[in-house]
Amino acid sequence: MIDIGSGTPIVIIPGLQGRWEWMRPAVEALARHHRVISFSLCDEKTSPFPCDLAKAFHNYVTQVGIAMDRAGLSQAAIVGVSYGGLVAAEFSARHPQRVSSLVLSSALHSGWQPSAEQQRFLKAPRLLSPLFVATAPGRMNPEVAAAIPRIGPRLRFMAGQGVRIAMAPASPARMARRVAWAAAHHFADPRSISARALVMTGEPNLDKVVPVTVTEQYMAELKSAQRVVLDRTGHIGLVTRPDTFADILGRFVDDTRIPA
Repeated sequence: MIDIGSGTPIVIIPGLQGRWEWMRPAVEALARHHRVISFSLCDEKTSPFPCDLAKAFHNYVTQVGIAMDRAGLSQAAIVGVSYGGLVAAEFSARHPQRVSSLVLSSALHSGWQPSAEQQRFLKAPRLLSPLFVATAPGRMNPEVAAAIPRIGPRLRFMAGQGVRIAMAPASPARMARRVAWAAAHHFADPRSISARALVMTGEPNLDKVVPVTVTEQYMAELKSAQRVVLDRTGHIGLVTRPDTFADILGRFVDDTRIPA
């Protein structure tokens, strides 16, 4: 668990890979003007949080509350990134008194179904992980090029992100298990969420991981939700354009005008 910065408290929940380190550029950008709490998901070997495998997906919902307790927070803005959006929405529905606002960034929705390619990976995650890694550039390169057009800064970003990923490796088996846990979980109705909400995505043609239409399902369910597209990004805009991501998110949690 990390707890850095000062200001409006923000709890940011990582995606399917489960490691907060992959979000470091966004965490550091947010921490310039806000207090940021983040963590790796509790079934990661490096996590100091308890994890009862019998509780499955509910572990992650409980973990958010424990992290807030350890930080001495009764309430905070809750931010869910990709798979973390499922956790953020569920925590917001189950513990509304602890949520000052909710941000769903390129978030999975409980109605999401894996694509045929993703289903193949989930059936044999260890066996197919080399193929998944090998095909990752094809999914990410167009997005990175759109966000960082100049070759020099782009290469520096790719090198830095590569180091972050290498230093905090993801487990294909745990990723597959997380999808299975979510598929078996009985989610609360998102329409019960009363907190102010922001639904943020990249551009539809650039997000090759979670279709924008999946995240947009929240717009029909959340009361008075605001919608923002982080232009020139797809699924990983929080790390390719962290300053813009932090500015939009920070303005929202502080209840000030979001730039058009």
